[in-house]
Amino acid sequence: MSRRIALVVNPTSGRGLGARIAPVVRDRLAAAGLTVDVHATTCAEDVGRIASEVVASGADAVTLIGGDGTIHLGAQVLANSGMPFGVIPAGTGNDFARGIGVPLKDPLAAADLVVSGKTRTVDLATAKDVFITTVVAGGFDSLVNKRANAMSWPKGSSRYTVATLAELRTFSPLEYVVTVDGDAIETSAMLVAVGTGPTYGGGLQICAGATIDDGLLDITIIEPVSRLTLLQLFPKLSKGTHVGHPAVRTLQGRSVRIESPGITAYADGEPLGQLPVDIGIAPGALTVFA
Repeated sequence: MSRRIALVVNPTSGRGLGARIAPVVRDRLAAAGLTVDVHATTCAEDVGRIASEVVASGADAVTLIGGDGTIHLGAQVLANSGMPFGVIPAGTGNDFARGIGVPLKDPLAAADLVVSGKTRTVDLATAKDVFITTVVAGGFDSLVNKRANAMSWPKGSSRYTVATLAELRTFSPLEYVVTVDGDAIETSAMLVAVGTGPTYGGGLQICAGATIDDGLLDITIIEPVSRLTLLQLFPKLSKGTHVGHPAVRTLQGRSVRIESPGITAYADGEPLGQLPVDIGIAPGALTVFA
């Protein structure tokens, strides 16, 4: 029997990339013998609504064309549903797709993963009653994220580089209490990041070495450094070579609480809410084509 796939398209993701690649992806899936129902979103709320309808409809799987924001919204419905979830990257960062090994610049190759039907389960983080697919950021990086989200130029991941340089002009270390599995750490830091996978911000390996299916949260704390040193550290994040720097502290755990006055946490590149935030782990919560 032909598998029935719901293809949910965010046409605005990647400045219209989602709309441009949707017909190509649809044709690839259909040519492989899959029955494809296409759903285009008109607003953020559509993603969750359509995903809920797909789960209830008896479809065999859902595939999203979009970026990390679209994936985040879909995961709220698909987590713990058992429904296989395909990802066709079309956003700015695409860090969830990167984390599960989906080709980032080849939508046909990404579609072929759906065609193959091979799946795996991956962990999700949980915080403030939502599921998180990549990283929770609180500190310098969340301020960079806020600035980058408000920028219309440049395109792609270079937007984060420009936002980083802008934030460096005024940033100073923050005071944190970070509690990992009940053990509290009081520290000054530039940032605290907690993830299930290694990257955020379009490929920055803030949680280098994180495994997306080990049932653990990976925590990175960058302790106070000069602005110049922080600027020098950020290129190292692309390769994960910041690990081992004297100011970089890494931990693992199953529960993390981050406290710092006046700081907004970001998750999957979107505002999560004011700290403090309690972060947990939902092992194997999402079934993905990968």
